[in-house]
Amino acid sequence: MSLLARVLCLPIHAYRLFFSPWVGHNCRFQPTCSAYALEALQKHGGFKGAVLTLKRLLRCHPWGSDGYDPVPDE
Repeated sequence: MSLLARVLCLPIHAYRLFFSPWVGHNCRFQPTCSAYALEALQKHGGFKGAVLTLKRLLRCHPWGSDGYDPVPDE
């Protein structure tokens, strides 16, 4: 994993540790957005993983879809 990807994983781990228990498990996608972000950063590196994560987060709204949405392969 690149250095940029490792740095971008830190706030995701902090979210999972501190905020996720309070917010609840209400993710409409499987895997959850935080798990998707960690996997995207691991598979695709910092820049492309961040872009994939941002696209996923933008799809997460009340009028969006739901269901199984895996990280695309390289």
